[in-house]
Amino acid sequence: MKKIYISLMLVLGLGLFTSCDMDKKPFGSIDETTAVQNVNDLGRFRAGVYSALRGMNTGGWITYQDIQMDQFHGLQSNGNRVGTFSNGLLTSADGDIESMFASCYSRIATANYLIEKAGEMAKSGAYDEANLALINRYKAEGHFLRAYCYFFLADHFSQPYAEVDATKEGTGAMLVTKYNPTGDVESYPSRSSLDATYTLIEKDLEDAYAGLKEYETVDASNVAPNAIYLSSHAVAAMQARVALVKGNYEVAFAKAKEVIESEVYTLATIEEYPSMWINDESNEIIMRSFMSKQEGLASIGSAYTASTNETSADYIPTYYTLANFPDGDVRFDSWFKVWRLDIEGTLYASYVFLKYPGNPALRTTEENNYVNMPKLFRLSEQYLIAAEAGAHNASTVAEASNYMNEFLANRIEGHTVANFTAEQLLTAVQGERERELIGEGFRMSDLRRWNMGFQRYADHLENPALDGVVVATGRAMKYDKDDHRFTWPMPKTEMDSNPQLKGQQNPGY
Repeated sequence: MKKIYISLMLVLGLGLFTSCDMDKKPFGSIDETTAVQNVNDLGRFRAGVYSALRGMNTGGWITYQDIQMDQFHGLQSNGNRVGTFSNGLLTSADGDIESMFASCYSRIATANYLIEKAGEMAKSGAYDEANLALINRYKAEGHFLRAYCYFFLADHFSQPYAEVDATKEGTGAMLVTKYNPTGDVESYPSRSSLDATYTLIEKDLEDAYAGLKEYETVDASNVAPNAIYLSSHAVAAMQARVALVKGNYEVAFAKAKEVIESEVYTLATIEEYPSMWINDESNEIIMRSFMSKQEGLASIGSAYTASTNETSADYIPTYYTLANFPDGDVRFDSWFKVWRLDIEGTLYASYVFLKYPGNPALRTTEENNYVNMPKLFRLSEQYLIAAEAGAHNASTVAEASNYMNEFLANRIEGHTVANFTAEQLLTAVQGERERELIGEGFRMSDLRRWNMGFQRYADHLENPALDGVVVATGRAMKYDKDDHRFTWPMPKTEMDSNPQLKGQQNPGY
């Protein structure tokens, strides 16, 4: 266990929608009859794909579900920001949940329009080979965005795949595959089966993969670390992620292995690891979202701390979160720093979470704005997918063990190579995903997949004074493995505006 008991004492001593979300037009609202007339128009419209992906990997999109789980405590001084998630008070009327749900369908509309227009243009016979390659690329990117949005919906607004009858109507998402905004409430869809939802996700990813693979025969510039545009490897990484959540271990292992053994990417070494989070560059980053300081984009790190003088924080790691890192783990020293928090005039020494420490190149002033480029896919996740999925098949356990050892050698000083059994691999994966992916929006999905509950460690043994300033409601939060809050509620506004959803609210809400 990490030795963290004494250091703190030493430091101390010194938006809402009202109509059905199926009816949302793409961002910016378009005139579908005139918006896209040529390849250049299509290319400009396609930029919405990357704007959407960037938005879905900043702010609450990735922080709410982690704050909802077991790794962080809210401080009384934060004004109860994100308190409905942290304190287990989710309701169908929650504005943040409604906003994310509605935004998914607005982005799906963007994807649908892009897919349709690109398909029409490709079939027209009016374009030369070079332009046709671009058209098909844009179409592939549209398929990826649609899959990405539906996967978010399935992994948050549907019950876990293994815990529900996935063939039953009403367990999945409302599937919209045509761009056709309408005010006719009778035409709004009901919820599909979860199987149908995943079938669409998988087909879209297959189309995205094939389209980008073909484009890469013309231009392979994005088949490289730190790419800001989609590549076939990024799609394969997404396919591995989806297959793992669904429990299709053979596909998950094969796709993760494909990315790993492409040899395009390499794990950040122990020496390189801290810089990856500061400067947003590493040979293990498969894809990141481009940002510039001129854009004034949303911060990720500010959900935890936004102080420029290191005196305030909203959410701090629990004692267990800190102690869960072994000695010699580069991640602990990279992400956790001791600040002197000023809470109503009293100073409290506390570890704060700085996985998103702010990229100096993205600062608009000398003060830190805690903005970093979102890293949509990293090779480390693929190693952990390969280890977990490989453990479920006797023929791949040895390979999975090798992947786990290679991963650990690049995270923990002096790692001793181990010959993991299948059971040991699964245990190791649970611990490593908890450590490696903290603050990246995976924790709720992981606990859902593993059918595991949690109990927040209530006491701050590193500094007991913190016990008195942690929000009491959520301090010892507990979810049983079948707690209904592992699945978010269908928004009340959606239930009220779509008559086809009657009787299709998620259990517990």
